[in-house]
Amino acid sequence: MSLSLQNVSATITNFVLVGLIEIESFRYVCAPLALALFSITLFMSSMIVYTTWTEKSLHEPMYIFICVLVINGMVGNASYYPKLAIDLLSRCSTISFTGCFFQSFCIQLYGNCEMYFFTAMAYDRYLAVGHPLRYHILMNNFTPLIIAFAIYSCLLVTITVSILLTLRLTFCEVNMNNIYCEIAAIQQLACNDITVNIIYGITLTLSTIIACVLVIMYSYIRTIVICLKLSTESSQKAIHTLLTHILAFSFYVVTLLFVTLRSRINWGSTSTNFHVIIPLIGTSIAISANPLIYGIRTKALRKKIVCNLQKMVGKTK
Repeated sequence: MSLSLQNVSATITNFVLVGLIEIESFRYVCAPLALALFSITLFMSSMIVYTTWTEKSLHEPMYIFICVLVINGMVGNASYYPKLAIDLLSRCSTISFTGCFFQSFCIQLYGNCEMYFFTAMAYDRYLAVGHPLRYHILMNNFTPLIIAFAIYSCLLVTITVSILLTLRLTFCEVNMNNIYCEIAAIQQLACNDITVNIIYGITLTLSTIIACVLVIMYSYIRTIVICLKLSTESSQKAIHTLLTHILAFSFYVVTLLFVTLRSRINWGSTSTNFHVIIPLIGTSIAISANPLIYGIRTKALRKKIVCNLQKMVGKTK
């Protein structure tokens, strides 16, 4: 029996993304939309990174954190939109075994980094408002880069372990109810026991969510309490920045909850369309939201971006 399962797994070289088949009739709508969102998000992210890098007035921890956040978004952007558009236009619904695991790795890295970066940004705002005199000692311009390096290093290890635990499985199914590859969906195609994978995945996910949410809630509550004691002008500025973070984080949390619940819970008779629509809409919103929110709502950054765009337009004339 064991040998038979190994032979079945050995013959599997591709997975079928059933979600792509489900939306194939809408490919001339979904593909251009995916390309448009990819282009707009990539352009906005690039402008934020370029502006933050070139403008000395933006060389502050808050803007560096925003820059790191949108760079992480570019990883998610590149691992999701282009393949979706190409597959729809070419009417291809398969993905190679290696390609599936690589896409899973990139998307999981993006999603986890996003949570940690939001946590670091929330705490950074609390330090800026709660400890203004010591802020530049507690948080200098190199601190966000050190935090980003530490986050990526830790997650590369934990996600690699998740990938290796999944690679040891034997697969006897190829149809995945999704439009992209993710670890939880791949594990559901396994013939053998996935208890270890589920325990590892749930433990890692819950510990990350609980720890990050507690820090974020603490930072938000403390920041709001301090803002109530500040002058009207200082309070409005701090609250505007805080609301921007809350708005971006809310988009991320809603998407995370829907996608996680969809992949972890057996919905029984729920239609395949449900499994397609949730990740399609949710992931698209999550990846596109950050550069648009921070590019529009962050006043100093918005002004510099507009100024750079005007210079670029002026040079082309």
